[in-house]
Amino acid sequence: MGIVVVRREETMTISSPLLRPAELEQVGKKMSKIVICGGGVIGLSVATMLGRDDHDVTVLEADPAGHPVVAAEGWDTWARPGVAQFRQPHSLGSRFRMISDLELPGLTDDLLRAGCVWVDFLDSRSLPPTLTDKTPRPGDEAMRFVTGRRPIIEWSVAAMAQAAPNVAIRRGTKVRELIIGASAVARVPHVTGVRTTSGEEIRADLVIDAMGRRSTACDWISGAGARSPFEEAEDSNFVYFTRYFSGQQRPRRMGRALTPMGLFSILTLDGDNDTWSVTLYTSSRNKAMRALRDTATFHRVVSACPRQAHWLDGEPITPVLLMAGVIDRYRRFVVDGRPVITGFAAVGDAWACTNPSAGRGLSVGLLHAQVLRNVARRHLDDPEAFSREYDAETEIQVGPFYRNQIAADRARIAEMNALEAGTPLPAPNPVMAKLLIASSQDADVLRGIIEIAMCVALPQEVVTRPRVAAKLAEMDGYQIPPDPNIIDRHRMAALLDSS
Repeated sequence: MGIVVVRREETMTISSPLLRPAELEQVGKKMSKIVICGGGVIGLSVATMLGRDDHDVTVLEADPAGHPVVAAEGWDTWARPGVAQFRQPHSLGSRFRMISDLELPGLTDDLLRAGCVWVDFLDSRSLPPTLTDKTPRPGDEAMRFVTGRRPIIEWSVAAMAQAAPNVAIRRGTKVRELIIGASAVARVPHVTGVRTTSGEEIRADLVIDAMGRRSTACDWISGAGARSPFEEAEDSNFVYFTRYFSGQQRPRRMGRALTPMGLFSILTLDGDNDTWSVTLYTSSRNKAMRALRDTATFHRVVSACPRQAHWLDGEPITPVLLMAGVIDRYRRFVVDGRPVITGFAAVGDAWACTNPSAGRGLSVGLLHAQVLRNVARRHLDDPEAFSREYDAETEIQVGPFYRNQIAADRARIAEMNALEAGTPLPAPNPVMAKLLIASSQDADVLRGIIEIAMCVALPQEVVTRPRVAAKLAEMDGYQIPPDPNIIDRHRMAALLDSS
């Protein structure tokens, strides 16, 4: 289930998942009490989906501050210490809009009313100048999306959830541990609720971890006497430097939103209410790059990027914001074919999280929320079946986005480290390298690259499309030329030198 991408050469169809008869019978019945730990964008979105299915949903958010009365105050006054990336760059992307229009109707309009903006990477003004075929195609409009800064996005989602049926949001309520009841599966603990730090017990048929990157649910599971979930985790070794700007006119996009520039990558994102952001991210091992926290150095480096320099043409509204220590992490709660615990599910970043520069976290998180809701429609009354199918559907529908991003992260950090050391660069992924080169020349390949970036399609699918495959075949033996815009390490050293 989930959104279905129907492959074809000319157009793309996005269709809503059809409900099976048994699922139709469940929708409309008050089936279960559900507790969601975490009141961020994904936690509130899954709460709204489940509440609209007539479940009794309680959202427990540790941060005490409620969402402001008006959207404009979201950026200025809303304190969310539990979300480290709250004022770091975010992008919703096409997949987020596609799912939200199906599952959370009205949210796109709410975002627009809060000041978020439409983005269209296929607008003729944004297409590469080297692309000769700029004719619009059927289905192009599906790739448009609305986006903004995280506080404004979360304000809109919080207002939607606050008004949703069967949803109660309790802020300033921190969960201490899981409550364990009679097992539904032999020798597997079964969750029947949560206990807060104040000692309050809140009973539930399902507890959902939506606490994001800082989730402590594995400690709760260990404290419940369960086997440990499978977990892989590593420091992504990236450090991010971001500055926000405001102006009467958004900058014209002259290159990709995310562009590698050698020792660093540059990310340019549209924001809400006449704002935008510029982010430079690099290897945390490169100590010299810490100079980017200085505003003059940051501006000097961005000014040296010919396709992005004009993004500085606005009024700075923040200093250079730093983010480091970002963990790539992935968890599974079915190990060796058996659930480690039942009555529990993790969604979004609480399940898996990666380098945020690709801007996919909220799109992948909302897809995962949709998967959870769909599995709940079928198996919420059967804890073992729910755990098994949720794990399986997560692996099939959501897992590939995590694995592809991890591979891209590892390749990029290896490239950055080799450039710093002056050692030979690791061989690039030949297929992705050809895709990126061809996307500046071929309209079909460009659309495939955008679908990949927007989580609408996987690279493994795009390369099998006849027209894309034919273009890649033409490039066999093609030597990728060096990008003249890349800043080499000697020039980079000069840009970082403030003397």
